[in-house]
Parts: sequence; structure tokens; C-alpha cells
Amino acid sequence: MVFHHPGVVVGHAQLRQAKEMVAAGKEPWISAYRALLTSRYASLDYTPHPADVVPCPFNSGPQSCLDERQDAIAAYTHALLWSVNGRTAHARKAVQIMDAWSAVMKTHREDNARLQAAWSGSSWARAADIMHAGYPNWEEPRVSRFKEMLRRAYLPAVRAQVPAYNGNWELAMTDAAVSIAVFLEDQDVFRESLGRFRARVPAYFYLRMDGPRPTAPRYAAIETADQVKAYWFDQGTYVDGIAQETCRNLMHVGYALAASAHIAETAWHQGVDLYGEQSARLRTALEFHAKYQLGAEVPPWLCGGKVERTMGPDLEVALHHYETRTGAKLPYTRALVEKTRPAGTDELFVAWETVSHGEAPPA
Repeated sequence: MVFHHPGVVVGHAQLRQAKEMVAAGKEPWISAYRALLTSRYASLDYTPHPADVVPCPFNSGPQSCLDERQDAIAAYTHALLWSVNGRTAHARKAVQIMDAWSAVMKTHREDNARLQAAWSGSSWARAADIMHAGYPNWEEPRVSRFKEMLRRAYLPAVRAQVPAYNGNWELAMTDAAVSIAVFLEDQDVFRESLGRFRARVPAYFYLRMDGPRPTAPRYAAIETADQVKAYWFDQGTYVDGIAQETCRNLMHVGYALAASAHIAETAWHQGVDLYGEQSARLRTALEFHAKYQLGAEVPPWLCGGKVERTMGPDLEVALHHYETRTGAKLPYTRALVEKTRPAGTDELFVAWETVSHGEAPPA
């Protein structure tokens, strides 16, 4: 296959639209751009803090864990700004941040290593693909050094098997893997990532056609009704659109929805329609969770009558595809996206998606 660049979540069409709409002062892009431009990540004085080893235990970690995620988002922020406003200083800053990390970074360690590599790796690949595709002053051997960093310090972590972990892990890991695969033009990792998406999405978002209970993740020893119920946070009633982590909180479901959209969007730019393959499942899951995030009353059979409404800025990319490209109607998703615009960043792996994937609301 022939890879298309830029093509990691954002492609030429998104970047061109953002540039044109911001220049014309059109909403929702102009408000989103102003928020982007005034964020701390957009400062031309931003200083990266690279580390050779990033050790991230569960629920905590040294400063290097936060630094890595923030620096990756900052590199993407400047790459996006350069694409929109054409200021070369932002291109230089994006490259400076990436070069600083590729000069020293070796590995991730501790319990959260795979998730940390996923969050940071997806942002790094997104930034790198934009810069390599359009900025000629990011030259060899610095590009090759950055590619080698992704191959050695990120890919092994995000390709690891985590079948019994909560599903947002594998989806975030697959987001990073497919993003890195496109930037590296690695067909084997790209195909592997598509397979992981196709297996995990049906095991995370339920539809009645799956049977009386959700499909278990591949290779996980989750077989009986009681085991499935425990894995789904004590939820034993399954309806269209519910997710494995719905009864944990909507924040983690949001991570899974965002990662699923990133994977599908990246595949779309490479000529593979994962969106279409999982259309009913993803659209139903979007509407189900957006409704409750917006404040709908929770029935007693769902999570004991209570959900944690903690979803972040996670739905722009999916809404853009299903409404703008296909004409589907997602009223709850649309309402939630408009309520939370302009979408900023979750400080993990979602950033500035109103700028890249915003669209005017339908007349």
C-alpha cells in the first residue's frame, strides 16, 4: 500500500479547512484557534524537558511522565499552529521539541509504561507526520533519529498484549501503534493495528446482535456471565451502546471513543473505512454516552442508577465523520460537542480537535 501524509488523524483537507476558516474568522474554528494560540502549549518560549527513561507507576509518577505528555502535546500544538497560520517560528518550535526528546529518550518503565507510551506516542506521531510532510527544514539525520525513537521506545510498549485490561488501554495503545505505523510507513504494524481495532471495538461497545452478553476480548479468560459482569464493573444488563467502562466513569469511555475515532480517522486517510465497518456500534455508543454526559436521568438498571459524568473533549473527530461525511444524525453527540466547544486538550492524547475537525452546525 501507499501511505498518505499527513495522514495521522489530520490530513490535508482538515488542515486546509482550518487555515481557510480561521483566516475568514468563521466559527467554530476562530474561537478554537484563539484558545489554541493562547494556551501555554503555544508559547514560543516553551521549553521541553526530555528524559532518557520515563518511569510511570499506576496513578502517580515522577515529573518526567507529565513532561513527556505535555511536550508531545506541545509539539503537536506548534505543528498545528504552523499549518494554520504559517508562522515558521511554530514549525521550528515543534521540531525543537521533537529533536530534544529523540536525542535522549530510550524507554518507558513501571506499571503504566504501556499507557504512557500510548498517550505520548500518538501525539508525537501526529506532530511528526505533519512536520515531515510539509516542513523541509526538518532534515536527516534528525528525522531518522526521531523515527528510531518511536520504533524502539514506543512501538514495543504499545504493541504489547493487554487482553484483560480495561479496554481504553488497548484502544489508546492501538491509536499510538497505527499512528506510528503510518509515520514510519510500516505496513505490518499498520495491518496489525487494524486487526486489534476490529477485535477490541466489538468487545468494548455492546450491541444486542452480539448475544445476551458482551463479547470477551481476545485471549482474555473472561467467559462466564459472572466474569463478564465483573469485568463490566458489575453491570449485568446490556443494551445497545453501553461500554465496558460505562459504570466505571464516562471519562474512560471518552478516552475509548476518542482513541477509536483516531484509529478510524487515520485509517480513513490511508484508504481503509473502519468507520463504516463499525458504524452502527460506534454511532450507538456515541449517542448513548453523550445523552448521559448531558445529564439524562440514569435508570436504576444502569450502574445502580448513577454514572460519573466526567467525559472530556473526546467526540469531535467521530462527529465530523458521521455527520459531515456521511450525513448521519447524532443529536446528543452534536449537542454535547457544541456545549463543550472549543475543545481543548485532556492533557493526555486529545488536543484541539475543534480546530482540526470542527464544522459549522447544520442549518
